[in-house]
Amino acid sequence: MTGPGVQRSALAIVPALNERRSVGLVVQSLLRDAPSVDVLVVDDGSTDGTGAVAAAAGALVLTLPYNLGVGGAMRAGFKYALRSGYAAAVQVDADGQHDAAAVPALLSALASADIVIGARFAGEGEYAVTGMRRGAMRLLAATLSRALRTELTDVTSGFRACNREAMTLFARHYPVEYLGDTVEALLIASRAGLKVAQVPVVMKPRLHGTSTQGTLRSTLYLGRASIALSLAFIRRWPHDEVADVNSHEARQEAR
Repeated sequence: MTGPGVQRSALAIVPALNERRSVGLVVQSLLRDAPSVDVLVVDDGSTDGTGAVAAAAGALVLTLPYNLGVGGAMRAGFKYALRSGYAAAVQVDADGQHDAAAVPALLSALASADIVIGARFAGEGEYAVTGMRRGAMRLLAATLSRALRTELTDVTSGFRACNREAMTLFARHYPVEYLGDTVEALLIASRAGLKVAQVPVVMKPRLHGTSTQGTLRSTLYLGRASIALSLAFIRRWPHDEVADVNSHEARQEAR
């Protein structure tokens, strides 16, 4: 861990729950295709040896005593990144769908934004989602694009990079509810004055398991997405939150 005032480059945070079959390959691809980025796997209460596989592949491992969900795992990862002096972090899924080769592009785009989304529907690749699930994604993207005053095509993508200012905010206030870590997090960032952008990425097939799409699941997704979006808009959020967390961070580093 670095001392106060010393910044390291970037950290890839990989939240993982029972992903022993894929997490090792994800870590290896990050170390190969994004060699300037350190890799932290947040073992979110796994019972299948995910943490051991990740460590054997070369990752740092943060083991949570029980399952907190993606939002809780990411909040722990952001806290680790801040305390270790990283200037940026990028979230990468443990199932292998996020292309490690795109990580440098997301981090480079932080030069003009605080949060950069790796967008699946922005002209790259052939990632296909159909039916009501795709309709829900379009509705979420259109609504948040208006709210954030910037064009976004994939607001539910978990493949995203954050600078230190965004990490400071999310280390204390990253949502843990369903879709909160994607949809509500963007609203929180916008209300705190942070800039959100996107870059097109290619989404790879998952290494193991199958996608859970279908009429019933798509209908449930639409309903849950609508609830998540409604809660995100009605939840009160202080506009001076970034100033508050930044002054807190400055006080901590001055000690």
